Amino acid sequence: MPEVKDWTTDYDIFDPSYKKDPFPIWDEIRGQCPVAHSERWGGSFMPTRYEDLFNIARDITNFSSRNVLVTDFEAPPEGAVYEEPTQEDLAQYNVGAPPITSDPPVHTWARKLLLPPFSVTSVSKYEQETRELCAELVDGFIKNGHADGAADYAQQIPSRVIASMLGIPKEKAGEFTEWVRGFLELGLTDPVLRQESAINIFKYLNEQIQEHKANPGHDDLITYLLNAEVDGEPVPEGHVLGTCFLILVAGIDTTWSSIGSAIWHLAQHPEDRARLINEPELIDSAVEELLRAYSPVTMARYVANDTEYAGCPMSEGSKVLMNFPAANRDPSVFENPDKVILDREKNPHIAFGVGIHRCAGSNLARMEMKVSIQEWLKRIPEYHLENPDAVTWAGGQVRGPRLMPVAW
Repeated sequence: MPEVKDWTTDYDIFDPSYKKDPFPIWDEIRGQCPVAHSERWGGSFMPTRYEDLFNIARDITNFSSRNVLVTDFEAPPEGAVYEEPTQEDLAQYNVGAPPITSDPPVHTWARKLLLPPFSVTSVSKYEQETRELCAELVDGFIKNGHADGAADYAQQIPSRVIASMLGIPKEKAGEFTEWVRGFLELGLTDPVLRQESAINIFKYLNEQIQEHKANPGHDDLITYLLNAEVDGEPVPEGHVLGTCFLILVAGIDTTWSSIGSAIWHLAQHPEDRARLINEPELIDSAVEELLRAYSPVTMARYVANDTEYAGCPMSEGSKVLMNFPAANRDPSVFENPDKVILDREKNPHIAFGVGIHRCAGSNLARMEMKVSIQEWLKRIPEYHLENPDAVTWAGGQVRGPRLMPVAW
């Protein structure tokens, strides 16, 4: 694609410079045109101020969540080898990803359904297992004196924790990761890969749901969803499938990106490592600050009605990119927003979104971040980036390091 010359009117969320260091770009947009617009990747608006993100997220009348992906494609690119999915596949797997892709009234009961298994108490059941996993991962490479903090560590944690919660084999973690990247990262610019990845995930999860139905009695999230009722009736199986899809996709990429960003930051800030080691009580506020500073997720909203926001006319069918990461760097809300302050007192970040679609899995993400940081620093208190320029970043929907060589 051609080079971006004006980020306020022609931004590109997949531009290499944007993925690597978006912070000065957000400052530029926020200062010149807080709600930017671009025709790239299907066209979209992108607010960057905290107030605007907060307001739009809560306006569910004009801004629908029926499509939360940041890119749109009407057809595969010219020359692509494209195998049309069967009508059976399309019918069986066209279930969305509730509650994140739902609007009220479906969203109301769909979200309520997920709150108990993702409560602080429920999530705490997986903390010891997560600690053992993190320790095992580090023990597997610590003698080498180097590793990839993203691929060898951060990426390995959420896929196994989510598998445990759903009650599906952890041995499939590598395939889960490949499918999720194909859908939510690489597939954002490759519609063929995106659809193939989605169908692979749906097919596998459907097999697991059928296995759970044939062999009931498991104590896991799939069983919980199958046994749940809404208005006295079982939750539709298609809804169960869509919700499991959401949990797998959203629970893996977002969390490993947050863990990876934390490991990346601490590799370059020995003073912050020292504080976390010497003041372990700081861990909770440190997790919140790292979430604020390196928020991974940008969602999308579908303009449901012709409307106007901040002087910008938006026609029905337009897309708005909910740039929560930019909101969390807004100097009107956060003092010294570009500085990581582990004990920041005022930190109303919206890394998990805001309003009815605020992330239902936030307690799980926090637990995984907390444990992964603690267990890494317990075993590798001193480390550094082998080559800062070798770090690669994913961007667009979810931002986080993908390759991050570190040494100690």
